[in-house]
This record gives sequence, C-alpha cells and structure tokens, in this order.
Amino acid sequence: MQLPPKSLNRWSGAMLLASLLPALPIHAGDMGKVSAKAPVAPLPAANPLSFADGRIVFDFEEKLRFEYRENNFDFNSANKALTDDSWLLEHTRLGVMIKPATWFKLYVQGQDAREFGSDRPNVPGVLGAEGDDTFDFRQAYIQIGEDKGLSLRAGRQLISYGDERILGAFEWNNLSRSWDEAKLRYEGDKWWVDAFAASLVTFQDDKLNRSDLFDNKGLGRNQVLSGLYFSTTGLDFQTTDVYALFLHEQFPTGDSDFATFGTRWKSAPGKFGPWDYDAEFVAQTGKVKGKDLAAFAGHAEVGYTFDAPWKPRFALDYDYGSGDGNAADGKVNTFQNLYPTNHLYYGYVDVFSWQNIHDVNASFKVSPCKTVTAKLDYHMFWLADTNDAWYRANGVATVRPITPGASSFAGSELDLTITYAPKKWLSFQAGYSHFFAGSYLNDTGASSDADFAYTQMTIKF
Repeated sequence: MQLPPKSLNRWSGAMLLASLLPALPIHAGDMGKVSAKAPVAPLPAANPLSFADGRIVFDFEEKLRFEYRENNFDFNSANKALTDDSWLLEHTRLGVMIKPATWFKLYVQGQDAREFGSDRPNVPGVLGAEGDDTFDFRQAYIQIGEDKGLSLRAGRQLISYGDERILGAFEWNNLSRSWDEAKLRYEGDKWWVDAFAASLVTFQDDKLNRSDLFDNKGLGRNQVLSGLYFSTTGLDFQTTDVYALFLHEQFPTGDSDFATFGTRWKSAPGKFGPWDYDAEFVAQTGKVKGKDLAAFAGHAEVGYTFDAPWKPRFALDYDYGSGDGNAADGKVNTFQNLYPTNHLYYGYVDVFSWQNIHDVNASFKVSPCKTVTAKLDYHMFWLADTNDAWYRANGVATVRPITPGASSFAGSELDLTITYAPKKWLSFQAGYSHFFAGSYLNDTGASSDADFAYTQMTIKF
C-alpha cells in the first residue's frame, strides 16, 4: 500500500518528532505539552514451584562436586594414603513449605547424599570422608508466629549466625549440619534476638538420623547447645551482634559445661566509601571434660574496593585462636571452635580451625562481569603454642603429635577460586589450592607440600 503524499509527510514528521523526543529536555511547565512514560522495571520471574498463591512452595537442589586431594592428611608424598585420591560428591534436596496462614508455617526437607569413587570408607567423618547418607530428613519444623514480632520454631532445622565462625550450617560439606532445636525469636524494625536450645543431628546411613534428644541415639553424650543471639542495625554504619552460648556434654573423663561470649561488628555497605571492615571477638569460660577452661579468639579484617572496571577488592585479615601451654596442668586454654564453617576462612585445604592459630591472610577479588567472580587468597599460618596440637578444620583431628620444641611456622597456602553463575538457579565453581609446608612439619616428620582441586555445579530452585 502506498500512502498519499500528505499522509506520507505527516507520517515522516511524526517519526522525526518521536526520534527527537528522548533528547528534548522536559520541564514541569511542559508537562501539558509532552508526556513521556518512565521505564517500567520488569516483573520478577514467577517461582515455578510456588502454588496456591504462595501457600505451598517446593524447593529443589542438586549439587555435584569433584575433588582431588594429595598429601592433605599426612604431608608425605612417599606414602600413598587412602586420602590421596579423587572422588565425586553428590546430594539431592527436596523441600516443601506449607503456609496456610501468615502466622503458621510447616517446612520439611529431605536429603540424599552420596560419595562415589573414593578409596576411603564411605562413612561420614572416617578418614575425612563425607560419606553416604541415603534419603533422610534434613529439616522438619513448624513455625508459629509472624516473621516480624514474636515467633516459635520447633523441630529439625539449621543454625547459622553471623559469618558462621562459631555456628554455621556448614554448606561446604556434602551432608551439611542440622539440629533438633526449639527457637524463640522476637524481631523488631532494626533488631532481633533468638533464644534457643538444640542438639546436633548425627548421620547414619540406612538409619534415621537422630540427635541426643532421642534416647541418646545421636552423639550419645546428652549434648545440649543453648544460647541467646542478638543482632541490631541501630548503629547505621554497621551490624552489631552480641551472643552468649552454653554447651553441655557428658564424657567418661568428666562433663563439659562452658560458656562462649562474643561480639561481631560488620560495616554497612557504602558507609565508609570504598572501605569495609568486620571483626569478631570471643571469650570462653567453664569446664571441658572436667578441666577448667579459659580461652579466647579474635578476627579482624579491613578491605578496599577500587573504583575501576572489574570492581577489584583487596583485603587483609588476621585470625587468632588461643592454644594450651601445658597439657598436664589440669586446665584448658585451647579455644573451643564449636560448630563453624571453617572451610570459608582458614584455607581451603581444610587443615586449620579457629584454635591454636595465628593466620595472616591477603585476599584479592575481581568481577569481570556480573556472572563471574575470581578470588585469590594467600595465608600464612603459625601455631599459637607448640605445647598444643595443630587442629584440623573439624576442630577434633590433629595433624601431628604435640612437639613443644618444634618451630611454630606451619606453612602457607595459596587458594584460587572462580565462580560462574549464568542463571539465578545455576552456578559453577572451580578452585585450586597449594599448601607450602613450613618448618613445623619439617621438625615433626614428613613435610611434603599438599594440593587440593575441585569443580562444582549447583542447581537450586
């Protein structure tokens, strides 16, 4: 169809005016002459697993991680240990939240976790294995009360506070960590406080996972962890946490009954321009297996984000956990690391916890685009006291027998991590770590360097 000349001229003029409009300044007095619509933000994608107007919501997670480790346990390249190996870790999680009213919620999540291809036993915790745990309840709780105000949550659930240096869900582990717990919470506009009592769930393949709350079928030591945790943004330049935790456990040599008192400070984004900081200080007192406990730990970090492409951030941090100077004096000065996510902080080879340690770390991170992040860490480690042991990431196993005369320098570690998240529900991660053996290892036995590498894929809805 060919437009008449007059129509063509009107059409061409309209198109010219439309092309000029975005460049024309619009003043308040011109609003009656020209009207322009503000861009409308796209609506968030609907959750495909949400039904009945959000009263029933399913969630799903599939994670696969391939790991390679060499000399991570004995630092001895001449010995081919069961732990010098590679393996595939996999878990599947399926959960459902039912919320018939704003003040009532029921949540249940199952998990099936497996370890494939390793020479070590597929039993959780044996020779560092993450092991098998066929489909079982990871979470199962009810919540009564609104999210704001007073609420009660009871049942199997996760415990995660602050940066997880003391209490964390330990998501790096293929099984993670859950608790049988009752928690009372009150949440205001700028603060919240939790009061809780809980017992750790232990994993048993082909059996129902249990805690000490049920006929001592968990750890078997009548364990109860209770506490108060308070957090506020009342100081607008930081988040401030204060907590008091109490652990009771029974052992043949004597009971453990000790308190952990701590505070955490984390700067609010942008309040100090390109600078940021976080710190946490913790003290402990009471009894550990019948012995008097007095221990301390501290963390401090400062970071700077450059105003440049890729958003480079450089940070320095220092971690200290006290050690015990005399194992025979009937007293304990080793900091008790409780139930943290240590993998995040003291080297990805996982040979340190927040106890009997000096750790100085320099970190550099860049984001070439929104979907990619690369991070490089360099740690230098010393034992706080060579009269105490070198404790692995689980806080229980030790690297070498106590050797008082050895050098305190344990070694250094380089960690490279790259994360790619092309979709909100899909992410990939790869990492390589090298541990450079220090003079402490040379003074106490084999002193080979150690390597750790992994690739990971996570699908999560």
